[in-house]
Amino acid sequence: MTTTATDDVTGPDDLNEPAGGQPAGPATGPRFGLLALTLAVVAGLLLGYAGGWLTPTLTRPGNTSPEAGFARDMSSHHAQAVEMGLIAFQRGSSQGIRQIGYDIATIQQGQIGTMQTWLDNWGLEPTGSEPPMAWMPDGAAAVKNGLMPGMATPEQMAELRAASGTELDALFCDLMIAHHLGGIHMADGIIEASDDRQVVELAENMKATQQAELNNLNQLRAEARAG
Repeated sequence: MTTTATDDVTGPDDLNEPAGGQPAGPATGPRFGLLALTLAVVAGLLLGYAGGWLTPTLTRPGNTSPEAGFARDMSSHHAQAVEMGLIAFQRGSSQGIRQIGYDIATIQQGQIGTMQTWLDNWGLEPTGSEPPMAWMPDGAAAVKNGLMPGMATPEQMAELRAASGTELDALFCDLMIAHHLGGIHMADGIIEASDDRQVVELAENMKATQQAELNNLNQLRAEARAG
């Protein structure tokens, strides 16, 4: 569950505080915080792969099935969210922004691992011949300039990478809110289209998590703009 935007945040930043309760200096804190996040992302990915291996598959979705299309497209969709989360964690100006960036990066990296393991178990390649969103009715119409629903443009990603301070915080929230809304739309699509229990369960989990994060993102955006 994603934490709310408060100054009492637990997680990766605790590694930046040495014994005695004195905060670490800027030269060491971000480095150890980034190491913690890197390890957490790798652990999440491995757990995702393990979840994919351990979940029994009674049928094997085909190469052009909704399940395969969803796994491929949502993996790509998630990959951008992971990058955005890493930026927020490394350079966000508030504890709330850094915490939600950490949560998004680790959770979605683990889900990528699960979906990629499904594809492997189904005997399918990570990429397919179908265009993005072809698995979803009218999905192709939702693709704009090659981008799936809610995804940031290359120009927006460049702006986020270059931003700092509360400007970065607000822009991250703007982009991630749109990203989550697009992801929820895709999750709804596979929930309706699939009868594969493991796929539907993961999509429902994605939807619930991202809906909860939307509340936090809206609050954090308001705080960034007020500050």
